[in-house]
Amino acid sequence: MFLTKIHLNLHCKEVRRDLSDPYQLHSTLCRAFSDSQKKCPANEFLWRLEPETNPLGYPRVIIQSRSAPKWDKLGIKEWLFDSAPPIDINRKLSLDKLAKGKIFRFRLRANPSVTRGGKRFGLFKQDEQSGWMKRQSQRGGFSILEDTLRISQEQMIRAKQHEGNRITIYSVLFDGCAEITAPDVFKDTIEKGIGHGKALGLGLISAVPISLGA
Repeated sequence: MFLTKIHLNLHCKEVRRDLSDPYQLHSTLCRAFSDSQKKCPANEFLWRLEPETNPLGYPRVIIQSRSAPKWDKLGIKEWLFDSAPPIDINRKLSLDKLAKGKIFRFRLRANPSVTRGGKRFGLFKQDEQSGWMKRQSQRGGFSILEDTLRISQEQMIRAKQHEGNRITIYSVLFDGCAEITAPDVFKDTIEKGIGHGKALGLGLISAVPISLGA
């Protein structure tokens, strides 16, 4: 897997269009993983629009993918302001050698929600959001360290599906520190992401190893 950081050029009209509709942004990113004979494979990548920008105020996007992106396929020369070389996540995080008890700092933008009567409802209270995140961590092979979970950046994400239907999804940003409890499950969680709305920039969990004293 690869992790890539890019900054988008706000002077480009296609960038402004994509930032107003996450489905459009996802569609543009798909071009970096497809060609004329082959469409972007399902589950090829996860992405997240970060709250931080570069010194010029240009938006930062994080992309985690199974293959390295090829930005020359976008067909929009002005779309990218700059991009960092892809990082090999398997090597950087030593995913094949993960050990129980290893400590990570993590970030996740997600849609904390519950399903009732076949319908999904967002969780708006912080204690409910915290409970949702802790349940996800238990399923995901990690345990959140006490008093490290921060919940911020509440957003209503609005997008227009290809069928023309407009949808609204509630999202929040989770930051914290966690301990690995089940290495194989944690690796699978990193690869597949967490929760719903992945085409809208949700579900990507970023992990950075830290020492206990960090």
